[in-house]
Amino acid sequence: MKRALFLDRDGVINEDRRYVHRIEDFHFIDGIFDLCRAAMDAGMAIIVVTNQAGIGRGLFTERQFHVLTDWMKVQFADRGVTIDQVYYCPHHPLYGTGHYKLDCLCRKPNPGMILRARDEHGICLRNSVLIGDKEWDIMAAKAAGIGATVLISDHVPDPKAKPVFQAANLREAYDFFISSGLFTRIG
Repeated sequence: MKRALFLDRDGVINEDRRYVHRIEDFHFIDGIFDLCRAAMDAGMAIIVVTNQAGIGRGLFTERQFHVLTDWMKVQFADRGVTIDQVYYCPHHPLYGTGHYKLDCLCRKPNPGMILRARDEHGICLRNSVLIGDKEWDIMAAKAAGIGATVLISDHVPDPKAKPVFQAANLREAYDFFISSGLFTRIG
């Protein structure tokens, strides 16, 4: 079974500007490409798991999300990084409209997207890593059984969302991965 680097999108890959759905509003966070190349060099798959409640709230469509996602994947590919899969949850249990108003197992802090990635890509979660910027990212990772979690935040997390490492920014997370050996190739 292979390992994966799981990434939240808004706040980890790109600046979180609330419900980003247009290319002109999508700004990559410094260091994301270096981090992903290091993970790939260690033999890890790159998997994005992202709540996208803006779809469920009617702020943008799934088609708009897919257009932006396809563009994002091309930007990574142009820099030598392959994103193996992007999983997203369009639902919201309170503010979703129509069939999007749903309390589902894929919306973080539930582990559904991560477990689906495990099953579809043959991923060993215990040897994988998740980077998120919200407590629910860490809670989803823990519920799924991911071995290492990094929270990019400057506030003290809820004890049930305590990550393995907390970083102020992505560069600090990258330094942690390199120094800790988490990006060392296994096998």
